[in-house]
Amino acid sequence: PPNEAKATVDAAYKYSRTESIDRMQRSPGSLKHIYRLHKQPVGVSRDAVRSADYMDLTVQSLRNSLTRRRRRSINATDLISEEDLLVIANLTGCSPRSRVQSCDFSSGFRGPNSDCNNRQNPRWGSSNIPFVRWLPAEYQDSMNLPKSWDRDHEINNHILPLVRLVSNQILDTANSDVEDDPLYTHLVTIFGQWTDHDLTFTPHSPAIRSFNDGIDCDHTCERKEPCFPIEIPSKDPHFTDDSHECMPFFRSAPACGSGTTGYTFGSPTVREQMNTLTAFIDVGQVYGADKTKARLLRDFSTDAGLLRVNQDYTDNGRELLPFEVGPNMCETRRRITNDNNTQEVPCFLAGDVRTNENIALASLHTLLMREHNRLARNLATLNPHWGGERLYQEARKIMGGYFQIITYRDFLPHILGPDIMAKKLSSYPGYDEDVNPTISNVFATAAFRFAHLMVQPFIFRLDNNYKDHPDYPTQLLHKTFFTPWRILFQGGLDPILRGLVGRKAKLNTQQNMMHDELRNRLFKFTAELALDLASLNLQRGRDHGLPGYNQWRKFCGLSQPQNLQQLADVMKNRQLANALLNLYGTPDNIDVWLGGVAEPFVNGGRVGPLFACLIATQFQRIRQGDRLWWENDGVFTAAQRHSLKETSLARIICDNTGITEVPAKPFLYRPRGSGYTQCDNIPAFDLSPWKEGGKSMSSALCDTFGR
Repeated sequence: PPNEAKATVDAAYKYSRTESIDRMQRSPGSLKHIYRLHKQPVGVSRDAVRSADYMDLTVQSLRNSLTRRRRRSINATDLISEEDLLVIANLTGCSPRSRVQSCDFSSGFRGPNSDCNNRQNPRWGSSNIPFVRWLPAEYQDSMNLPKSWDRDHEINNHILPLVRLVSNQILDTANSDVEDDPLYTHLVTIFGQWTDHDLTFTPHSPAIRSFNDGIDCDHTCERKEPCFPIEIPSKDPHFTDDSHECMPFFRSAPACGSGTTGYTFGSPTVREQMNTLTAFIDVGQVYGADKTKARLLRDFSTDAGLLRVNQDYTDNGRELLPFEVGPNMCETRRRITNDNNTQEVPCFLAGDVRTNENIALASLHTLLMREHNRLARNLATLNPHWGGERLYQEARKIMGGYFQIITYRDFLPHILGPDIMAKKLSSYPGYDEDVNPTISNVFATAAFRFAHLMVQPFIFRLDNNYKDHPDYPTQLLHKTFFTPWRILFQGGLDPILRGLVGRKAKLNTQQNMMHDELRNRLFKFTAELALDLASLNLQRGRDHGLPGYNQWRKFCGLSQPQNLQQLADVMKNRQLANALLNLYGTPDNIDVWLGGVAEPFVNGGRVGPLFACLIATQFQRIRQGDRLWWENDGVFTAAQRHSLKETSLARIICDNTGITEVPAKPFLYRPRGSGYTQCDNIPAFDLSPWKEGGKSMSSALCDTFGR
């Protein structure tokens, strides 16, 4: 069976890759196909998912064979011994992925995949491992099938509503009804996306057709693994001609030895999903989360520790990201401009596959690539005897320190508010090797998706005076998806970055949650079917078997509303509570993402009590479970820590762009002239503590990391 399973999976993967690329090339700029290809695992992650599919299909085949013989449905693990499962795991490649790596704890630098951060549990927090569960999964069949896989399946005596119906009735907001956040800039929103892309990436199954009967998920509304299509309700206001019955949706890829195999190397389990990124704030979206990607991004043409840059274009003499090689998934310019003679360009290449999702995100990627190279060059001047490897590692380590500080000092307080920060994320308590930093499923799939409701329907572009740019106007969000050419040919980074710091974020309110750009125009340019981000989020939570709203409220020590009055008290909104109960029947069944984003904000924050708890808990574990956290003894010297504390996003923008005036605190909205400062008035980052003298830093690192 393993050989048969391998042949079946390999054939499905090959068909899916070839067919997806063919469809994209037949319809250049079709964002549906571009989005799917970008969500598929690549490299080491693809190998890990392939092994999981090998094992899953092998055990499914054995289960079906045994069921036919016994003439009753059984779990394969009831009759397959532990030894047999281990043999299957070895044959399919699953078992080696769970083995502990040999570790060198003397290095003061992170590896790309963050193996060996924890001495006792070397795989904690590393890339390509399953998300952890803080509460047991709730699948329809208790093991593998998503919630509401069968439409008539009842949970707590109620059928779950269609996710698109929930989106239409609860989240619908016209672009024109968007409210601006009175306090925060749009950079807060994009920085949230940037941070998420450092911590979580859940790959889809690489197969676009079912393994067993070859049904293509793009052309069916049947639910056949991995197809889990989103049903469009009758009389949907956006689909008035009844031409579409569903939106395609692909299940997240399984992790090795989970789901129908019901067995992960010694313990029964349910289906788990994989995180291809590390759990640490290590700026993996700049550097990559595996060795192959990390090497691909480095410039080995000189021994200078630099990251690769674009060889064809610059931004007024400043570096741009290199291009991806292979099928051009950013061939969108002709379709958007309706000019068949215009020049297409490839996607940008960076540490995360989602770099090109919008031009604001691509701008942050470019900015931080430039900052790495600036640091490496300055370190080389300071220590001319250092080779390229040392320069690369030291610059990367400084960048990690930057973003640990900016995230916890500048970003999270605006999201969580002062009370939660004081309770859960005050002063650093020190490293605790018993704390598992691995990202939780509910954080990745629900809680940290709160910022989807802070996204403006526009990407703003501003001139030197922070006015609308006369040559490069503000663009509707859906016209900035996968458009690197806008950076190359429309003014570069500066207008976009000014737009991020000089315009307000969207305010999430219970009346205006998610606008049309994300609900009805996601990855849409022309008449092709658009996607709905709210529906995708809700369906993803059901795909992952996330427990309902009240289970998570209980986990956080919050009340669990049982009726209309209690839910109205929690939401501080009787009309909203009534709408939720009309859809779900009981507060227990409310999808956790929806319940979380619908709650009124905590004091001084931008999320409600449930998400404040879940986000704070995750960031608490990330910090306390990271042996290489910037404040942990021996990671940096006291002088280096003092220097790192002075870092700011404002200084990084000044050092790497043509912008000469910025808000001193770029997350806080201020009108021009109030709170803005000239770049010359912002202290430069002090690298002098990195000058090597007397005892070498490498010797000091060896000494301190012996503790």
